[in-house]
Amino acid sequence: MITRRLILAGAAALAFTTSASADDWKTKYPELTFAVVPAENASGVTERWAPFMTYLSKGLGVKVTLRIANDYAAVIEGQRAGNIHIASYGSASFARARLTGVKTDAFANDINADGSTGYYSVFFVKASSAYKKIDDLKGKNLGLVDPNSTSGNNVPRFELDKMGIHDADSYFSKVVFTGSHENAMLALAQGTVDVAANQWTSDDDSTLAQMLTKGMLKSADGSAMKKDDFRIIHKSAPIINGPYAYNSDLPEDAKAAIAKAFFDAPSKDKAAFDRLSDGQKKGFHPATTKDWDGTIELIKFVDALRKKKAS
Repeated sequence: MITRRLILAGAAALAFTTSASADDWKTKYPELTFAVVPAENASGVTERWAPFMTYLSKGLGVKVTLRIANDYAAVIEGQRAGNIHIASYGSASFARARLTGVKTDAFANDINADGSTGYYSVFFVKASSAYKKIDDLKGKNLGLVDPNSTSGNNVPRFELDKMGIHDADSYFSKVVFTGSHENAMLALAQGTVDVAANQWTSDDDSTLAQMLTKGMLKSADGSAMKKDDFRIIHKSAPIINGPYAYNSDLPEDAKAAIAKAFFDAPSKDKAAFDRLSDGQKKGFHPATTKDWDGTIELIKFVDALRKKKAS
């Protein structure tokens, strides 16, 4: 005879089994590694991301450790080896990871303050210079970011090619990879390069804006530089914001928990979320890996340019 007591006991057992099953992934993954590529100095990255790591650790119930990668290639290889479980990618580096067989799935990207989910690659010069367009910079020094940077290398080369500059290395006197978005702007401010490629979403949301807020850019006399000390001479078509991606091999329960934690962040820990972008983002947008198929075609184009130059 089925009694109310038996039904309640069965329901309790089912709930316990379901809960235990949902937590199985935590036994296998008691710690998750989250990797980012620094757009600023390492201490700045830690200060920016540490509160969000604390939020994720609490929400997921496992320790989430921040890894500041040296460059995009380190993130790609870390995910390939399974040592990095969650990564913040640029669009081009994510496309490169997929092209080279890394098992990684995009699940989110940033929503800008105006609700859009894209940004731009721009060429900056100092406002005090005579340069008004790329044509004015033949034989000058160009500062790029990283070979796998979207806004700091791949899109700039694509934009230059559209202007008829098929070989940047011969058009400019010198092309320098500075290593980070911040370093590219520092090189421009200090006169090491005459023009620098960088990322820009709006006047208030860019590497330049963050550096100016922190007083990192100085004039020759030591005074703090201002937004008006720089000029954009070229802006690309919109680029989709880079993805947050987790290892394809993670359990589905873990993936779902990670994605939910991201989407809940603006409401559950607004301070930690706002710290990521100095309050310039609205939230995380649900994304899929296929959203970056177009970026793969861009990478193939840039690769073809490189091979043509080498031949």
